[in-house]
This record gives sequence, structure tokens and C-alpha cells, in this order.
Amino acid sequence: MTRLQKATLSFLAVIACFAAVMVRAWQGKWQQPLGPALQISTVTPFQMPATWTPDTNAIGTLPATPRVAPVSQASPLPTALNVGLCGAPPVMNILAIGADTRGDNYTYGLADVIRLVRVDFVNTKVTVLEIPRDLWVEIPDVADNLNGQDHEKLNQAYLYGNPGFGYTNDPARGPGLLARTLALNFGAQIDHYAAVNMRTFEKIVNAVGGLDVTLPETVDGRTAEDINKRLLFPAGTHHLNGTQALTLARIRIAGGFARAENQNRVLCALRDQLTSPAVVIQIPDLIRAFQGAIQTDLSPEQLGQLACIGTKMPSDNIVFASFPAEHFKQTRQYDPVFKKRIAVWDVDFEILRDYISRFNEGTWPSQTATQPESTEEEASFCP
Repeated sequence: MTRLQKATLSFLAVIACFAAVMVRAWQGKWQQPLGPALQISTVTPFQMPATWTPDTNAIGTLPATPRVAPVSQASPLPTALNVGLCGAPPVMNILAIGADTRGDNYTYGLADVIRLVRVDFVNTKVTVLEIPRDLWVEIPDVADNLNGQDHEKLNQAYLYGNPGFGYTNDPARGPGLLARTLALNFGAQIDHYAAVNMRTFEKIVNAVGGLDVTLPETVDGRTAEDINKRLLFPAGTHHLNGTQALTLARIRIAGGFARAENQNRVLCALRDQLTSPAVVIQIPDLIRAFQGAIQTDLSPEQLGQLACIGTKMPSDNIVFASFPAEHFKQTRQYDPVFKKRIAVWDVDFEILRDYISRFNEGTWPSQTATQPESTEEEASFCP
């Protein structure tokens, strides 16, 4: 079992504690979402009840449009099966977001981290796909507020949807607009969302006593404009507080792919701390302290289902994937909003749509992260 796989199982165990607390705190509201549900016309029809359970025969079917590649069945599941393990739907697709806002609310903030998480409750498998934030994409709803401009970086969809800008009527706000942007451009299937801001992340790290992170190489985020030593992390083991852990996770001077590796190291360190004997007994109190500090439309029942599958899933069935770096080239795009050329990824969207289509189907990556089938599959690991 890799360290990252252990981190995921530990995370699911924490969710179990969270669900137990929520059962007591939300008596009579077990199935009620903790936030507004997504309204993605190509995945979940508009105006569907918040507790809607998808029909297996309809999971993942996208109507063909000029912009979204057709997507086949979400998983090769028996057509007569209407429910997976733990009383969950056969597949649950979650958009996980790390917001860069430092406030205690979600009024503003870009989507600093974007992950698609596919939970297969039939084949007991979890797949996590990193989505680069610097993709130049079409964003719904924003043209009227941007003088006709309907393209921006992917991470700005989250910003424009939240209350500070309010460029959408989507009740799920920033997560809703980002989810619909991913569906529009890449055919991503998303049922639910969960977003955490920087302040909440820092508080979580401090609440568990900091993190021990080991770096195989020096990470130097200093620039000509900012030479502060807080951006320098020499090779070796560091005990980091919340601010330091966040700083390490956000350094991107070596590129987006190196940044993702650092984020995984921080994740693994957080897993190590959460499973330490001194912290485990504090988890119920920690969960109570952070209720309401995240954006999510998951219900206590669904949180319980996610925790349940963690007890039934082989560790080798946890897969972490990213698009092969060879498909990406750094370039610049003129942005009429900012009136300057900005750095974006030059990549063939048809290639990304194909990967995401197979991700939706549960056929890519085809093997565990520890045994990739070919060089086209890339996985993120803890050191």
C-alpha cells in the first residue's frame, strides 16, 4: 500500500467520524445536503430534488453537443443494478476544490486546487484526477458581466460564481459554475462538490499540532520580487505550522506538476498526523469545530456512504492520476479582462476530453497507480 493510498483510507476514516457527529447534530436531516445541490443540465437535470438518486442506466449519459464530447456509460456495471455498496448509488463523482481565499468565508477566491474524484461503489474503487487550473476555457454565465468575454482561466470560474462577483444564478455558486465549466469544456461528470479555503486549511493543520514533511529536494519559491526565506524549504524533514504547510503547497515556481507533488506530500503528512494516537482521540471535537467551514452539497448520509466504502475497499483500488505532462506546453493568451497576455497551458482539448471520458467510464487509469499500464498514465505519489 502506498502512502497516498493510506492517506485516502485515513481520510475516509475521518469522514466516518464526521458522519457520526452529523447524525447527532442533524437529527431528522440525514439526507439533507449541507449546501445547495449542483444543477448541471448535462449530468444532473435542473430542478431535480436534492436527494435524487441517479438511475444506473442513465449514469454519465451526456447529450451530444458541439462543445462536449459524447460520453458513454459511466461504468461497465450490470444494468439491473440500482444501488452500490453502503446504500450508495453505483458511482459518485465529486469535485474537490482548494480555494485560495484567506478569509473565513467563500465570498471571493480562485480555485487553487481542482480534483475530480470518482467513487465506484460497485467495484469498490476510488480514482482521483488532477485538473490543471491554468486551462483557457469557456465559462458559462459570465459574458454579460465581462463585456462579451466568455473565456478565462479555469480557476476563475470558481471566483466568478461566488458571491463577491456573483456572475451566475447557480445556487451552488462558485462550485456550481466551476462544475458546469468542466462539464461544458471536457464532459466531466460531477454529482457533488466540496471546497476548503486557505484559512480553514491553516486552522486544521494548527489544530492537529502541525505537520512533518520530508522533501527529497530543496523547494525554493523565492523570486526577484519576494526573496523572503519563508519561501525556502531545504531538502530534509520540516515541522510545519498551518501557514508554512500552505506556503509549501502553493509554491509553483518549478511548474504546476511539481506543485502537485508538493501538495501530495502535505496531504500525506496531514494523514500521518491525523492517525497519530494523540490526535485520533480529538477528531470528533475537531470535526465539530470545523462544521460550516467548507462548501459542500454532500449530505450526512452521503458522507457516511463514503466512510463505509473505505472499510470495504482494497488499498490497491485507490488510484491517483494526472494528465501526462507531455501533452502540455506553456504559452500566453491575451486576456481582454486584464488587458494583458497571461500564462496558460497550450493543450489539445480533444485529448483531455478523451482522458476524461475514460475517467468517467472508470476505464482510465486502467490499473493501480503502483503498476501503470503504459507511459501515458501518470500518477501522483507520496514520497
